[in-house]
Amino acid sequence: MSDLLLAIDQGTTGSTAVLLDRKLQVVGQANQEYPQIYPQPGHVEHDPQAIWSSVGVAVQNALAKAGVAASRIGVIGITNQRETTVLWDRQTGNPVYNAIVWQCRRTAEDCRRLREAGWEKLVRERTGLVLDPYFSGTKIRWILDHVDGAREAARSGKLAFGTIDTFLTWRLTGGAAHVTDVSNASRTLLMSLHTGAWDPEMLQIFGVPDALLPEIVANNQNVGVTKGVGFLPDGIPVCGMAGDQQSALFGQACFETGMAKCTYGTGAFLLMNTGNTPVPSTHGLLSTAAWKINDSIVYALEGSAFIAGAAVQWLRDGLGFFQSSAEIEALASTVDDTGGVVFVPALTGLGAPHWNAEARGVLWGLTRGTNRAHIARAVLEGIAFQNRDILDAMERDLGRRLTILRVDGGAAANNLLMQFQADLLDVPISRPAMLETTALGAALFAGLGAGWFTDTNDIAATWREQRRFMPAMSSAVRGSHLDRWREGLRRV
Repeated sequence: MSDLLLAIDQGTTGSTAVLLDRKLQVVGQANQEYPQIYPQPGHVEHDPQAIWSSVGVAVQNALAKAGVAASRIGVIGITNQRETTVLWDRQTGNPVYNAIVWQCRRTAEDCRRLREAGWEKLVRERTGLVLDPYFSGTKIRWILDHVDGAREAARSGKLAFGTIDTFLTWRLTGGAAHVTDVSNASRTLLMSLHTGAWDPEMLQIFGVPDALLPEIVANNQNVGVTKGVGFLPDGIPVCGMAGDQQSALFGQACFETGMAKCTYGTGAFLLMNTGNTPVPSTHGLLSTAAWKINDSIVYALEGSAFIAGAAVQWLRDGLGFFQSSAEIEALASTVDDTGGVVFVPALTGLGAPHWNAEARGVLWGLTRGTNRAHIARAVLEGIAFQNRDILDAMERDLGRRLTILRVDGGAAANNLLMQFQADLLDVPISRPAMLETTALGAALFAGLGAGWFTDTNDIAATWREQRRFMPAMSSAVRGSHLDRWREGLRRV
C-alpha cells in the first residue's frame, strides 16, 4: 500500500527526508549533513555528488526510523536551497564544476559591471530581483567562462543547468525530467515575473544559452517517476517542487494576500503573499513568484538576510562557544542583555533591504566585562534586528502593518529569540505545531499533484499553532535597541 508522502528538503548544510502519512503526521525523519567547500574568502561551493549522496542516506535513515518499506511511498515532493547553481553533462550526468552556492559572492564584480552598464532597472522590472551575486544568472555565466569548453558545450545542448530541485529531479527520474518550478525559476534572474517563462533578453544580458535551461512547470505538476535510483523503487511519482522559502510560505498556509512568514534557517527569509499580481518594491525587497497551482501564479514580496542560523554555527564551529547549536539559548539566557554588544551578521554581505555585497560582519561594543554569554545574546539579537529592517521595508512597500508573523525553521524553536523578535517588531509571533514547514510545503504540493488534497482550503484546515509570543517591550527600550543597531550598521 502506497500511503506515505516523502518530502525531500535539500538545504544548505544538509538534506532532510520527512515521511508523512495522509493526515500530515510525521512518521519518520532524518537529516544528513555534507561538507561545505570554501575555495577562498567569499567563495562557497558544494559537491553535487555529496548532495545526492546525502539525500539517499537521509531517505534510507528516515525509512529505517519509521520502520517502513520504501514501497509505501506514494508520491515525492522536493524543496531546496534556491539560487545554488549546478551545470552537468547530459550524457554522463556528471557536474562540470562544483555547485556554486547562493551564499557565494564571487560574482560581485560581474554584478557591478552590469549595474554600471545600466541594466539594473530593466532587470528589476522584468525579474523582480536586484543585480546581486545571490542569484543564479551570474553564477551560470561564471561557470561557462571559467570551465574549459563549457560555453561551447552549453550552446550545443550537451550541458544542463539546474538549481538543486532540477538536479535532484533529473537524478530521481533517471535523466528523464529536466524541469524546474516557477518559484525556483524566478530566482535565476532569467525568468520574466510577468509571464512565468524564460526571458530572451535576460538570457542575452547574462550570456546564458537557452539550450541549458529546464522546462518551467507548476508546483503541483507530475513531472516523472523514479527510475534507477537505488534507494527507492522505480515508479514513484515526483509531483511537487518548490524553492525552500516559497515552500515554507505554503506550508504555513499563508494563502491569503497579506499573510507572512519568516523562516529561520541558514539565513532568515521573510515572505508575504501579495496575491495574483506582483508588487514592485521601492524599498530594497524582491518581488518573486510564490507558487503556481495549475495555471494560476501567486506572488510574494521577499526580504532575505543571508546569515541567521549560520551565525550560530559560526559560534559553535568557528569559535567553539558550545557543542550544539541548541545550547545558545541557555548560554544567552545567563545574562539579562548584551552588555552593549551589537553583532551585525554580515558574514557574507548584507541582503535586503541594504544589498551591500562588500559588507562584512561587525562585533561592536566590546569591553573588559564582555563574556561569551553577551556575545551569544548579541548574535541572536542580530538575527532579529535584520528581520526588523526587512519588515520595515515590507510595510512601506505595502502601505500597511503586519498584524502577525508566522515563524518556522530550526531557530524558531529558540524562545529567547522569538520573544526578542516579537518585542523588536511589536508584532505577535505565531509558531506552528510543525516547525519543519519547508518540508511540509513540499509534501503539500506533492499531495495536491497526486490528488491527496483537493485545494488550499483543504490544506488550511490542517494548520495548527503551537505557541504565540506577544510583544512586551516599551517603545523607549525598543528605540534604544534600534539606535545601537543602526550604529553597528554604520560600521560594516
